[in-house]
Amino acid sequence: MNAIDLKDRVAVVTGGARGIGKAIVQRFLDSGARCSIWDKDEAAAREFVSKLDDPSSVQVQPVDLTSTESVAEAANNTAASMGKIDIAVNNAGIAGVSKKLWECSWQEWRDVIELDLMAVFYVCHAVVPHMMSHGYGRIINIASIAGKEGNPNASHYSAAKSGVIGLTKSLGKELAETGVHVNCVTPAVIQTDILRQVSQEHIDYMVSKIPMKRVGQPHEVAALVSWLASEDCSFSTGGVFDISGGRATY
Repeated sequence: MNAIDLKDRVAVVTGGARGIGKAIVQRFLDSGARCSIWDKDEAAAREFVSKLDDPSSVQVQPVDLTSTESVAEAANNTAASMGKIDIAVNNAGIAGVSKKLWECSWQEWRDVIELDLMAVFYVCHAVVPHMMSHGYGRIINIASIAGKEGNPNASHYSAAKSGVIGLTKSLGKELAETGVHVNCVTPAVIQTDILRQVSQEHIDYMVSKIPMKRVGQPHEVAALVSWLASEDCSFSTGGVFDISGGRATY
């Protein structure tokens, strides 16, 4: 596996204890970065870090990503202890219940919107000033093909991920002349623990829409994210990058 050059970069990865986030952290480390994992599950994050070849390259920040105060504190702590924040990956998220819109409770809808959309705003709000002060930054938001097409029985998730796409486009334009680039990726279904939150019927539906007829793997997403996090990504901002096995049509 060829590594992207991220030497001396400091990266924040939300939800970095497992799944896509874990694969991104590993890829970043292989590429020379130091990482701060922001995750509510501190135990899982520390277990992952304990198994790394060089645990000293990773910091664990227990964060409630749905709390503006918790996120702001984590940003300040990371910048103070690691010297700066060069990269932020908004990866944390939940699938929520598999229900038709009118069957969802208010709280079931809010839970998904809070973590999958509002938390992305909170993180960006907290890290952008740190990046602007150094004239460099890379923000990568993990959206979803559901945000482009809308998956049935997942209106909350589809709406949140569509919001992430819109946020990415807007923020990318706002920061276009600052040296801080903002992009997002739109995976189709990826083999992670999040699949345990949805029905097999829903998984089968998603796979049926993929021309490659398989689910994606976390390391495949991590490879794309690592390029978007690098200096090589120099003329892309506000972009939406497909990683859907051919499902995306625009």
